[in-house]
Amino acid sequence: MNTYVILRRGGWRSPEELQAAAARSTEVGNEEMSDDIRWIRSYVLAESEGGLGTVCIYQATSPEKIREHAERADLPVTEIIEVADTVIVRPDPEPAAV
Repeated sequence: MNTYVILRRGGWRSPEELQAAAARSTEVGNEEMSDDIRWIRSYVLAESEGGLGTVCIYQATSPEKIREHAERADLPVTEIIEVADTVIVRPDPEPAAV
């Protein structure tokens, strides 16, 4: 599997919509496509028009499988970029307490 960055711009109007999308993504990825795709992490973006977008890190067998996963889970895909390498300066910060 290769590592990919998936940009999903303006896909959701609320955190609740995003949570529902994450549940669909997890179900499709884990139960229907586990040999082809793995969700690693996502960063939620506050879009300028008020909605939410994401930058997602996935491992997948191909960009086509990422698009298939997105279609099955009803997720937007703005752009898919293959990762060439990783440079870690610091680990991701701990999420803020809710």
